[in-house]
Amino acid sequence: MNRIFAGFLFFCAFSTQLHAETDVYLCVDENGKKEYKNTGATKGCKKVELEGITVVPAPPTTKKTSASPASTPSSFPKVDDGTQKARDSDRKQILTDELKAEDQKLANLKKEYNNGEPERLGGEKNFAKYQERTTMMKDDISRTEKNIEALKRELGNLR
Repeated sequence: MNRIFAGFLFFCAFSTQLHAETDVYLCVDENGKKEYKNTGATKGCKKVELEGITVVPAPPTTKKTSASPASTPSSFPKVDDGTQKARDSDRKQILTDELKAEDQKLANLKKEYNNGEPERLGGEKNFAKYQERTTMMKDDISRTEKNIEALKRELGNLR
């Protein structure tokens, strides 16, 4: 119950000013269930005194009016176009290799998973162990699919 009250106070503290001045009532029904309301017309309701909420505006932000993008310092190391293209090519090859490996891993996992009915292993006479392994396999498949999506996104972001 304290968590509910603490959550309610948190809500009140961060709600808009329109709601900050609303009265709050704690109502207890015949079963002893506590409920917070904004009207106290119901039997068993008592007004809750809340401390005033102080709203402090954010400091004003200053906008940069320069039309040119931020320049890099002259001491910042620069890479020539040929080197950068070679690095980009290497990166693309690494990502492509990782994607192929993840695709192969996914194919193996799906084959072993067998549409949710993998073969039982010798040590899985207990059905709970079988279900646990099946759940882990399903999680592995999901994680591998997410890895593949991320790699495809990363490859798509390359120039």
